[in-house]
Amino acid sequence: MVSRKQFGTYGVWLAENRWTPGTAAVAERLGYRTLWIGGSPAAELESVEAVLNETEHVLVATGIVNVWNADPVEVAASYLRISEEHPGRLVVGIGSGHREATPHRAKPLTALREYLDVLDAEGVPADARLLAALGDRTLALAADRSIGAHPYLTTPAHTAHARGVLGDALLAPELKVSLAPTAADARGVARRYLERYFRLENYVSALTRFGVDESEFDAGGSDELIDLVAANPDAAAAAAGVGAHLAAGADHVSVQPIGEDVLGDLERVADAVGITRE
Repeated sequence: MVSRKQFGTYGVWLAENRWTPGTAAVAERLGYRTLWIGGSPAAELESVEAVLNETEHVLVATGIVNVWNADPVEVAASYLRISEEHPGRLVVGIGSGHREATPHRAKPLTALREYLDVLDAEGVPADARLLAALGDRTLALAADRSIGAHPYLTTPAHTAHARGVLGDALLAPELKVSLAPTAADARGVARRYLERYFRLENYVSALTRFGVDESEFDAGGSDELIDLVAANPDAAAAAAGVGAHLAAGADHVSVQPIGEDVLGDLERVADAVGITRE
């Protein structure tokens, strides 16, 4: 069994290739409660298992397994195998990806329901899975058939709206953090990182739906847009960004440091938000 409280208030989100050996252990010692394996982990969940093996008690979640690329029977088998070794510490986050990256993507909500049907049949409990969700229908599905939702690249305004749709289900948005000596340096890092995301319709639509003007995406993103989705340039700004999502109704916020000094940035943010060290 996995509970909402087990996620804790603060987590770390990193792409698979950024969870280099030792990173998870340090993140755990810094007091982060959930470690998110970002990107599209393969059905074998080997990267997830590596992070679990390196840590003692944190929760580990995928953010997310792509339903078009990972066979649900294989994912379920991996979940059951890993959970025998690490009971109550694994949550399988699933999502339907992006139309631009998956040409055969069609009827994503139906695909998510069918994928969840297979996970049900194979014995993956609802409280050990969650959904990447931006739109209302996917948020509602997340509340109905999983522990909750993991929105990516959203704003506090979206978080407030999502809380109303989800009811009491888990709401765990992600927030990018770009720490640098100056705001100009931090924004430069963020613009380079966000370039590909600003070409994906589902993210752009979610941002514009909740107050971002289409003109703000020009030239790599306005300063206001960059600051909203990639808190910078210092730990105090990062803490304020996390706090804005929590005040809007998030249960948990996963911090994604996008600069080069991942562990240093995680330590600075942990100190700024007041995480109790292990």
